[in-house]
Amino acid sequence: GSGGGGTAGTLTLLLGEGTKRLPQAIIIGVKKGGTRALLEFLRVHPDVRAVGAEPHFFDRNYERGLAWYRELMPRTLEGQITMEKTPSYFVTKEAPARISSMCKGTKLIVVVRDPVTRAISDYTQTLSKKPDIPTFESLTFKNRTTGLIDTSWSAIQIGIYAKHLENWLLYFPIGQILFVSGERLISDPAGELGRVQDFLGLKRIITDKHFYFNKTKGFPCLKKAEGSSKPHCLGKTKGRTHPDIDQEVVQRLRDFYRPFNMKFYQMTGQDFGWD
Repeated sequence: GSGGGGTAGTLTLLLGEGTKRLPQAIIIGVKKGGTRALLEFLRVHPDVRAVGAEPHFFDRNYERGLAWYRELMPRTLEGQITMEKTPSYFVTKEAPARISSMCKGTKLIVVVRDPVTRAISDYTQTLSKKPDIPTFESLTFKNRTTGLIDTSWSAIQIGIYAKHLENWLLYFPIGQILFVSGERLISDPAGELGRVQDFLGLKRIITDKHFYFNKTKGFPCLKKAEGSSKPHCLGKTKGRTHPDIDQEVVQRLRDFYRPFNMKFYQMTGQDFGWD
């Protein structure tokens, strides 16, 4: 911890010791929404300290206890924010109660993206690990003839944002949750980062000066990554090329998600323009 008295305090600062604190802000979702990009962009801020790997504490490791969780955190100095991201929290039934019992005031960030492209991206990720899985089409429908969509498939389930959000609103006021547009994070990273910095109570230090658009990747990249002077783009697992999905299937999914999207726009007071 920080030493008392002038010299000891200064020494602590020089050694960059600081203290491990439980996160005051968590990126809770969503899978394939742009959470890694957001975290990497945010880490450019000198007052943000974040865990690199996803701790999965509030979904898979909860029995390990808060002390275990806190130990994973980076050391921070006075005024710095500790953060982590685990995109599966958003769809985990127990997560809201668990985070709330850690600290009612925890700030939550959800990066959302068009549920249809999100589902295809999710499938693409799985496909890259298990090339022998069934086609996207066959996983989408319970019954292709009737066009009944299989909502139990996680790739589809995750995108029903309104349904998951209702669970969080039992424990957190809507004003404590920031919804970041995954699309705008790509088209206007500085603009979205401005909203995030405001929400976290941080000085707007990350601006368009920090980004350049990489045409090959189709992504904005950082001119200088955290703690480095070299440009930094997200890794090769990001921005994978999606397989071609039958347009009729895409349209069927658009129709399926529309009412849920509308409900989500109403709940958040934001139109994400997915339709």
